[in-house]
Amino acid sequence: MPTAHNGDVELYYETEGPSDRETVAFVEDVGYGAWQWGWQHAAVAGPFESLVWDNRGTGRSDAPPSEPRRTDSGSETPGPYDVETMAADLEAVLSAHGARKAHVVGAGLGGMVALQYALDHSRARTLTLLGTSPGGPRARPTPTDVREQLLVSEKSRDELRESLRPAMSEAFFAADPEEVVEWRLAEDAGPAAQRAQFAAMDAFDASDHLYEITVPALVLHGTADRVVPVENGRSLVENLPRGELREFEDGSHLFFLERSKDVNDELLGFLDEHAEQDLE
Repeated sequence: MPTAHNGDVELYYETEGPSDRETVAFVEDVGYGAWQWGWQHAAVAGPFESLVWDNRGTGRSDAPPSEPRRTDSGSETPGPYDVETMAADLEAVLSAHGARKAHVVGAGLGGMVALQYALDHSRARTLTLLGTSPGGPRARPTPTDVREQLLVSEKSRDELRESLRPAMSEAFFAADPEEVVEWRLAEDAGPAAQRAQFAAMDAFDASDHLYEITVPALVLHGTADRVVPVENGRSLVENLPRGELREFEDGSHLFFLERSKDVNDELLGFLDEHAEQDLE
């Protein structure tokens, strides 16, 4: 079982696909385990090496205490779950794996981690950002009622199932996502870590630094995303020097589960394009 360490936090990861191909590293959304990349992980493995890992607080990685830290000015930061620390977790995983460069794919919070990673570290070859926000005062936040629906007080089957409702389309939810609930029971963050990750999202603000991210960036966003409104994806593309946007009409926050074939086509086309450019 391969692991990496960032300080005293142990992080679990696994890879699939040829080790001599470029690595594609997937970063999960707030509270979710690595199960959410099942629709993309297998599609990428083969043309590339696919790497998934458990964010701190989820799956088989350590879950450090989630108490917030108080700064010298008296404000609070989201403890050991801030986005900068989670970007350092990704660096630890890629370093332990020996990946010289990586294409980084992140959803929601994972997209914020990808943005911060590109700002703080040098391994990112491309970014793919799904349902992601730049954060900051100009961003469209998650509506309060949606946030309350997403939060769980315990990892019970009923709560995990109901908390999927705002992240999925009505049709997909009505089809009874019981398999997803099983995966969530096994891999998702507990309530304390989930809340700490939400606090990390709230505190994140890369809005004034996007111009510094010069790697190619593909932004994918559902137009009916209730968790991270689509205006946030449009803002990313307006401010990323090499950003390009693909909107999925009526797509939910978890549109990459519901429309996996179309998303995979976009993702693989983008990765192929930029892998070829770098090899010329």
